[in-house]
Amino acid sequence: MAICQSDLMPLLDIVDRVVTNRQAANRVKLELLTLAASRQGEDAAADTSALMAEVSARDLWTSRARPTFLYVIYALLLWSIPMGLIAGVRPDVADAIARGMTGYLHGLPEPLYALFGTGYLGYTAARMWGKVKGVDR
Repeated sequence: MAICQSDLMPLLDIVDRVVTNRQAANRVKLELLTLAASRQGEDAAADTSALMAEVSARDLWTSRARPTFLYVIYALLLWSIPMGLIAGVRPDVADAIARGMTGYLHGLPEPLYALFGTGYLGYTAARMWGKVKGVDR
C-alpha cells in the first residue's frame, strides 16, 4: 500500500513537537519522506512486475483472457452506434434486431450466467485475498 505525504503529516507534526533540535527534526523528517518514497517505488515495481509476468506468460489463457473479455464488452457497447443509425433510418429493422438479440440472450440458460458471475467474482475475491496476504502484487 502506498504511503502519501498526507499520511505522513501527523507523524511529521509529532516529530516537530518531540524533537527540539531543528536539524535533528529535519533529518528525521527527511528520512521518513525518503522511506515513504522508496516504499512507493517498491510498490510500483511490484505492480509492474506482476503486469509484465501476466503479459509475458506462455499460458495463452493467462495472457489473453482479460483482454478478450474486454473486447467482447467493447463490441457490445460499440454495437449501439450502428443500431442507433439503423433505428434512425428503419426503426422496424432495428426493433427486429433488438428482439433477436434479446431472444438470443434469453435463450442462454440461467445457470450459465450464474457460473460466469460466480467465476468472475471468485477470481476477483481470490486476487484481492492474495494481495491482502502479500502473495500477489
